Amino acid sequence: MKIGVDIRLLARGVQSGVEEYTLNLLPRLFGFREVEFKLFYNAFKKNKLDFPWASFQNVKIIQRSIPNRFLQFSSFLFNFPKIDKMIGGVDSFFSPHFILSPTSKKCRKIITFHDLSFEYYPEFFSFSRNLWHKLMRPKKQAQEADIIISVSESTKDDLINLYKIDPNKIKVIYPGVGDEFKKMDLAETLKTKEKYKLPEKFILYFGTIEPRKNIDGIIKAFDLLKENLKSDIKLVIAGSPGWLYKDVFRAAKESKFEKDIIFMGFIEKKDKPSLYNLASLFVYPSYFEGFGFPPLEAMACGVPTIVSNCTSLPEVAGQGALLVNPYNINELFVVMKEVLTNKSLSDDLANRGLSQAKKFNWDSCAKETLKIIS
Repeated sequence: MKIGVDIRLLARGVQSGVEEYTLNLLPRLFGFREVEFKLFYNAFKKNKLDFPWASFQNVKIIQRSIPNRFLQFSSFLFNFPKIDKMIGGVDSFFSPHFILSPTSKKCRKIITFHDLSFEYYPEFFSFSRNLWHKLMRPKKQAQEADIIISVSESTKDDLINLYKIDPNKIKVIYPGVGDEFKKMDLAETLKTKEKYKLPEKFILYFGTIEPRKNIDGIIKAFDLLKENLKSDIKLVIAGSPGWLYKDVFRAAKESKFEKDIIFMGFIEKKDKPSLYNLASLFVYPSYFEGFGFPPLEAMACGVPTIVSNCTSLPEVAGQGALLVNPYNINELFVVMKEVLTNKSLSDDLANRGLSQAKKFNWDSCAKETLKIIS
């Protein structure tokens, strides 16, 4: 069995949820030695891929140096070149994201869809990003794929309702949560605390800084919290800027408690578990998520967690987090205050989060995915 995999998204050098999914799934797939994997990678400049799995005996990377714009427009206009033929022929071709990848008719095509947020909320994306989504033709790709892997029931429902996809060709396979995300002793987190000069007590948001994440709503709820709760608690916003991020920084600047809002920027991967463990509360009132890695990671670290009551987040959080209406700032404030002032609730929430996170496993994800793509 020969399986092609599109790894072009790893050339971006960022690590959003799609990259997180790909980087965790692939090495586990490659552990199945009876399968030969051919990976398609394209970058104008030749470079060595620094991944441990790049040297696996059953893994072959076929790297091309075609200008990406040329490749994308050729794929869009002419449905050419056929990627499976470019890598020497495969039985199936797996795309961890809906980047345009024309394949020949005899090659089975499997695509993972993470979310359709761009269809519901185009205003949350920049002009260039919306244009990219149109050029990728996600609806056409979904309709032509032999099988679609959806990361949640919520995304499956969106594919059915918006793109009119046959439910029988959509398989829901939940991603996992890394073993590194676990409850840690205080001593294990001190280096991270000192490295980033973190406060003693803080509410944490971690993720891309963009409108869809409702970070301005967190800031407004934090303002209400500070007005009603005499506490030195801070708000820590961690993560790299995405598109249309300036409004978030503007909201923080307009806050009466601007001095208590800390933007950490990019966080090294090795520091993420400690960061979660140091937080008193994790909040993630996103308007739309196809899955939602940060809340799951926070729960796995034993942090009391609050998420939105919409899209995939109730599905992922289960009984392990408190749900709020992301459009109701007062509700978010009230729930934040209750968790921070009620130790019994906070402890119970942390324990429930730990139990819920155990349901998501990367090894299981890889085994189910291999059944679909092979």
